[in-house]
Amino acid sequence: MSRDKIFAIGLGFRNPTQKDFQMPNPLVECIPNFSEARRPEVVQAILRAIAAAPDISILDHHADSDHNRTVVTFIGPPQAVEEAAFRGIQKAAALIDLNTHSGSHPRIGATDVVPFVPIAGVSMANCVAIARRLGERVGRELNIPVYLYEEAATRPERVNLENIRKRQYEGLKKEIRKRVRKPDYGPARLGPAGATVIGARHPLIAFNVYLDTEDVSLAKAIAKTIRQSSGGLPCVKALGMLVEGRAQVSMNLTNFRQTSLHTVVEAIRSQAARHGVSIHHSELVGLIPQEALTDAAIAALQLTNFGADQILESRLTEIEPPAINLPTFQPSNLPTCQPTTFLEDLAAATPAPGGGSAAAYAGALAAALVAMVARLTIGKKKYASVEAQMTEILNQAEKLRADLTAAVDEDSAAFEGVMAAFKLTTETAGQETLRNQAIEEATKTAAQIPLKVAQKAVTVMALAERAAALGNLNAITDAASAAALARAALSAAGYNVRINVASLNDRVAGDSFLNQLHAHEERAASLEKAIQKTLNERGRLSLT
Repeated sequence: MSRDKIFAIGLGFRNPTQKDFQMPNPLVECIPNFSEARRPEVVQAILRAIAAAPDISILDHHADSDHNRTVVTFIGPPQAVEEAAFRGIQKAAALIDLNTHSGSHPRIGATDVVPFVPIAGVSMANCVAIARRLGERVGRELNIPVYLYEEAATRPERVNLENIRKRQYEGLKKEIRKRVRKPDYGPARLGPAGATVIGARHPLIAFNVYLDTEDVSLAKAIAKTIRQSSGGLPCVKALGMLVEGRAQVSMNLTNFRQTSLHTVVEAIRSQAARHGVSIHHSELVGLIPQEALTDAAIAALQLTNFGADQILESRLTEIEPPAINLPTFQPSNLPTCQPTTFLEDLAAATPAPGGGSAAAYAGALAAALVAMVARLTIGKKKYASVEAQMTEILNQAEKLRADLTAAVDEDSAAFEGVMAAFKLTTETAGQETLRNQAIEEATKTAAQIPLKVAQKAVTVMALAERAAALGNLNAITDAASAAALARAALSAAGYNVRINVASLNDRVAGDSFLNQLHAHEERAASLEKAIQKTLNERGRLSLT
């Protein structure tokens, strides 16, 4: 099967450039590995569960069909990351059955491994505490056995993941009651979700090298030669496997400063050449520190006397910002949205994208118009007295444009999540219960996303009202047009909230959604009157 690499932004999940550009401190990174890649609807449901946690940014996810494994990278404040990780584990447990799972990558759980990495303002001890709290909660609330590894390990033999994952899910199922295999938290028995390994570690690089051969025994031999546990390179973990019809050396580099990417690749190249084989290509899984790539480039190019200050982008970050306060969000910071492609998709004979996505798109158009009015005002001597206010309006409009653009795909993904829930098997009473729960949860998500669009659309209306009252008089009708588009976005989003609420069994949640929607609609009606008054008085436009 072909490998499928999809970036989170392509599915509408939050990206750091779609949120506040200055990320909050302290920061923790989490890189959970889920045992699923062949069912996109399951991967999307897990991503939605993670993204639903507040203050979380999904930076990347990488799905490999041969491995049948998806690696997600997200970041945020410690408490938020801990909560997001729990939600991901919970969702994976509901949707992945290890008894029917197959793939080339070793695994013992639906959520196989969950490492926490300190990024900024956080110590390794903090990440260890997060791992242990999460482990206890997963064991207690989800009844999933949890093993602690790396820096969070409670036993020396469990520092290395390979020891915990020995003989995989099938072997652990037989041995979990043995004293040496009992989990740190949770029951000493395995259900369909298997067990989860949780820990804290330093940044690592997940890196694969494909050989120009189908002979997997060669990949296994090379892996054995280069990995530290077999006497090879320091801080290198390696396995040989067959992926996409090619032999692959799959690696984790736990400390690239001790063994660089260049060293690893050259070692594999040398070993392969001895057997008359070459490297076909390599592959990065997830994210990589820039320093690691720079080091590899320096070694490959045999650069001498090279300094980081010779990198153009590094020098640019040292330049003092201009005296004026530039807006935080610029067009280049926004997710790419191709209007023609979206409109073609919208017009196609498919249920998604549909009205919810169109609502978000209309809201993004409205926010873009507000930004235009602000830019036509900022820097004009005539409007110097309102420049600070218009700059703030611009900042908010661009953030809303980013959020609403992302919501175009989020809405489609939510619909697909509902459809996926309906397709779950109901052969047993337990499976039927899980299916009903999944349908309810997916329907709530499908209502929450257009409700979020409705809220943001009203905020855009409020910005449009201020832009009409304060901004460049020559663009007053553009501000009014923005308000009209935002009002249309609210109406369209409202229809989608109501249709999903009608399908909910949870009336408390449904009533809450509708009450919020009514409040947004009441505020919009008030803003419409204020904009009409501004058009009459400031713009001298008669609307009768």
